[in-house]
Amino acid sequence: MPQVRHSHQEIESMQLNPSEISELIKAKIQNLPITAEAHTQGTVVSVTDGIVRIHGLNDVMQGEMLAFPQNTYGLALNLERDSVGAVILGEYAHISEGNTVTCTGRILEVPVGPELIGRVVDALGKPIDGKGAIEAKATSPIEKIAPGVIERQSVTQPVQTGLKSIDSMVPVGRGQRELIIGDRQTGKTAVAIDTIINQKGQNMTCIYVAIGQKASSVVNVVRKLEEHGAMAYTIVVAATASESAAMQFIAPYSGCSMGEYFRDRGEDALIIYDDLTKQAWAYRQISLLLRRPPGREAYPGDVFYLHSRLLERAARVNPDYVERMTKGEVKGKTGSLTALPIIETQAGDVTAFVPTNVISITDGQIFLETDLFNAGIRPAINAGISVSRVGGQHKPR
Repeated sequence: MPQVRHSHQEIESMQLNPSEISELIKAKIQNLPITAEAHTQGTVVSVTDGIVRIHGLNDVMQGEMLAFPQNTYGLALNLERDSVGAVILGEYAHISEGNTVTCTGRILEVPVGPELIGRVVDALGKPIDGKGAIEAKATSPIEKIAPGVIERQSVTQPVQTGLKSIDSMVPVGRGQRELIIGDRQTGKTAVAIDTIINQKGQNMTCIYVAIGQKASSVVNVVRKLEEHGAMAYTIVVAATASESAAMQFIAPYSGCSMGEYFRDRGEDALIIYDDLTKQAWAYRQISLLLRRPPGREAYPGDVFYLHSRLLERAARVNPDYVERMTKGEVKGKTGSLTALPIIETQAGDVTAFVPTNVISITDGQIFLETDLFNAGIRPAINAGISVSRVGGQHKPR
């Protein structure tokens, strides 16, 4: 076989320059599509009553959403030295020890907007009324910082409840927080539903949040609203008694985000939390299962903050705030979110932990009494201790 001989110059010309090789590699790398994403993963150590202990999530943030198998999500609540305590949103029967958990890098968001009006949704904004999917164009985090003092405006316009005793003695304004408090079966929900029905033609979007109620009670409320044509401007958020404590805990925040959408666009919205006692019970259950130290009545130390950060988001905001939130689309309009939280007392005891907390947060309370209710006085308002702290400024004369 004949041998091919190359001259010294030819061999030198065939050798590639190292800098040329690196340039070629760089050019190739720059054109490569990068699809890989880095996610922190952990392992389930234990599952108990909807609470999961996870090992290995070193970069997880407080309140971050975690992805579990079978499209299930959870919320990271306890960040401890060697584990993370998370609460599962929804069913958890399929989750077991050894399952892989992934950080999503997102916080919990719910769909918001006019597409939800007339629908019944769960705490995550998913429809549960059998009327098909909701094509919402926007989402919003369930936890938001309330508007600051500079961004607010004083309450000057009334919310007509349609009940003469309330509108005359304890008037409610747009942007106010007015507590409805009383024992069971004293007509608290009836006052709230009457207020929603009376908003027909008042340009007021209403959100009714049912927390820990019987499913049959929620169905009756929706039927009553439909009978009076009130579902045309109402969103119902339901976390019934059969749902997990986590869903009952986040339902008020989800409903509040839906109401804030309208407030931040220079519109008026009314939100009813029925009732916050059940939310406090659900939060107490979650906290005790997470091994947080209990305080008075076994509630955790931050149960006041649970309700204050929710109710402070109800406010009347000034036109500058609305203009900034809509990026200049809406000018010269004030928005408001009025809150009517409901608290159920035990044997008329308003000095219990949760009632005193919420009384101190709100701008007044409507106190309903069993004796008056049984005597046929409906609404059974105790005029002596019911008060509106800002309502007198805008009471129609």
